[in-house]
Parts: sequence; C-alpha cells; structure tokens
Amino acid sequence: MSPESEAESEAESEVESVGNVLLGTLPEDLRAELVAFRRDLHMHPELGNQEFRTTAAIKARLELAGLEPRVLAIGTGLVCDIGPRDPAVPMLALRADIDALPIPDTKSECAYRSTVPDRAHACGHDIHTTVVLGAGLVLARLHEQGLLPRAVRLLFQPAEEVLPGGATDAIECGVLDGVGRIIAVHCDPKVDSGRIGLRIGPITSACDRLEVSLDGPGGHTARPHLTTDLVTAAARVATDVPAIVSRRMDARSGVSVTWGRIESGHAPNVIPQHAELSGTVRCLDLDAWRQAPDIVHAAIDEIAGLYRAKSAIDYVRGVPPVVNDALVTELLRDAMTARRGPLSVEDTEQSLGGEDFSWYLEHVPGAMARLGVRTPGERTVRDLHQGDFDADESAITVGVELFTAAALIDGAI
Repeated sequence: MSPESEAESEAESEVESVGNVLLGTLPEDLRAELVAFRRDLHMHPELGNQEFRTTAAIKARLELAGLEPRVLAIGTGLVCDIGPRDPAVPMLALRADIDALPIPDTKSECAYRSTVPDRAHACGHDIHTTVVLGAGLVLARLHEQGLLPRAVRLLFQPAEEVLPGGATDAIECGVLDGVGRIIAVHCDPKVDSGRIGLRIGPITSACDRLEVSLDGPGGHTARPHLTTDLVTAAARVATDVPAIVSRRMDARSGVSVTWGRIESGHAPNVIPQHAELSGTVRCLDLDAWRQAPDIVHAAIDEIAGLYRAKSAIDYVRGVPPVVNDALVTELLRDAMTARRGPLSVEDTEQSLGGEDFSWYLEHVPGAMARLGVRTPGERTVRDLHQGDFDADESAITVGVELFTAAALIDGAI
C-alpha cells in the first residue's frame, strides 16, 4: 500500500461507517434539495442585518427536520443545537454567514440570477449557508439513529459584510456559550471543487475602513496660489499616504492602504471647497493592525497640511486577521482526508481579505478552510465580490461532508 493510501485509510478509520458507507455522506435526496435551496437564496439576496427572508427559510427547514432553531435577539441569524447536550462537554460550532453584497448580479444567462436590483450573493455566502444547513440535516438524521457522539451547534450569522462584522453582535447574543471549537469555510474560486485549502496561522488579514474629508476655501482655477488647491491635495493624499505608511511600518506586516472612492468638484474651472476619499487599510498581523490607526492619521494630516487643506478622518475599526488554530486545522484536514483522500487538501496562502470569523477566534480556537468552487478544468476565474461570481454547486456536497466528518471525528476525540 502506498503512503498516500495508508494516510487515507487511517483518516477514514476516524469516521464511523455502517457497512461500506461512511457516516455523514450526503444522501441523494438531500443533494438536489440543497442545490435548490442555494439557488433560492441566490435569487433573493439580502444585505447585512436585513436577512429576514433568509433567516425564515433556514428556520423553516430546520424545524421541518424536527430541530429547534433560535433566531438571534438582533432579529436575523439563528443558532440550532443538534445531539446529546452535556453541559460538561463543549460543542463544535459550524458557522455560516448569510448576507449578500450591494452590487448588481451581472450573470446574463443564469436561471437563478438575483431578482433584487443591485443585490447579489457575490461572495458565496449562499453556498456557506447551504453547507451548514445540509450538515445540520445530515447530523440530525445521525442523531435520530443514536450515531452522533457529541452535540454540534449550527450558527447562521448575519452581516459579515458590515464592519466590524455581525460576529460581534452574534457573540453578544451568546452564540459561543458552551462552544469549545468553531469551524467555517469560505468559497475560493481559485480552487477546484472537490478540494479545500488549509493553512495553520493567519489565513486572512485585518481590514479597517477609512473615510477622509478635506476642506478649503475654494476658488478659481486661474488663481490656485490664492486658495487651497483641494483636488491636488486629494490626489496627493491618495498617492502619497500609502507610500508613507509602507515606509513607517514593517514591510513584513503587509500593510496596504487602498482607495475605492475619490470625489471632489463639479466644474472644470472651479477649485472645490470639499473632497472625500474612502478606502481600506489591510494588515497581515495583529501588531500592525494595532499600530495602523495612529500612523495612517499622521500621514494624512502631514500631506493635507502641505497643501493647507483641513483634514477630518474617520478611521473605522474592522476585523483582525483570522488565525487558524493548529489542532482545529488538523481536524479539518483529517475530515477532508477521510472523505476524499489526502490529495483533496492543498496548502493555501494568507490573503489580504478580511473576515469577521476572526472575532470568534478571540474567544475559542477554530479554523477556516477555503472551499473550492471552481469547476475542474475551467480556466476563467470568477472572482469574489464581482457581479458575475458563481460557484460549482458540487462544492455544496463537499462542504457538507467535510463538516459532518469533522463533527464525527471531533466527537470521537
């Protein structure tokens, strides 16, 4: 037997089986239902803290399975416990985010494209939600058969896309009470369906929001020397601040100041009185995240001062990096190996994207896997946060079976 076959055999032994069938394998009757559920969510996207229809749909399906989901006190999102609850034994939590993005769905030939103008599930949260729902339905069946060794909590969290993230509200609602570990997946359009990416340590980055206002007396473009040339000041803030910050912080921290919006002026021969810039500050590590506000503030004030512009800065704290716990990451590796073999797991890099899953990891150990959603062989990458984003729906089965295997292995530890 090859080393790879031996590793796969050892991992499979961690998951109980009946006959030759691994427990927690997604039944065929649920497979089609979950695809339909995902498509319904995709057609009816809702923004953060407005996910009332989404919450109701999840709740109704869990109740149909005989479960008792609880809507969070904030009005959207819910939790649901499955299995033999022992207060002395901490639960494994499976987390999904349920909100969509405020962008139009630009898929031209898609029967399940968004029906809501300027709203789209362009980050894969509909996939995440369906995966956790599907895992819950499979685990509920196992529990009915007396085959679930330890209680599991399903967590459907609202407002991941809203800084500082709905995770903070969910935590205040007590979603981590009784939880010992937490796991999640995030769609990755660069990874083939049937595979996941794992990384011990930081897998995402810190992300803050930056709003800058610049003001001056305004004037005629024929006499910029008599006033504050506000457009030039805004342009220099946009170009020079990122460069200054990169020289005042350790380059290994990967600090990135990037602008997404600049607005100023209305006429070509009028120097405006007001300019605005909006952007993000991203960092690879916690120390840089803690230092960034003071350094960014100072850099903006310095550049604005050179052009006699008055600056006002709104630095909105976002999320720290997601730092995967080593043991929980190995739990995901073992679970995926048990399902699909060692070649189904690949190493992944740390991204500059932000994820509020990080807030849970301030309280309990956990890990996030990158769930492959690219159709094998497809060369075009439909990136996240783009209006044409879509996913290979076979990834739903992969995610469900990854989570059910993780729950069974965790329960056996």
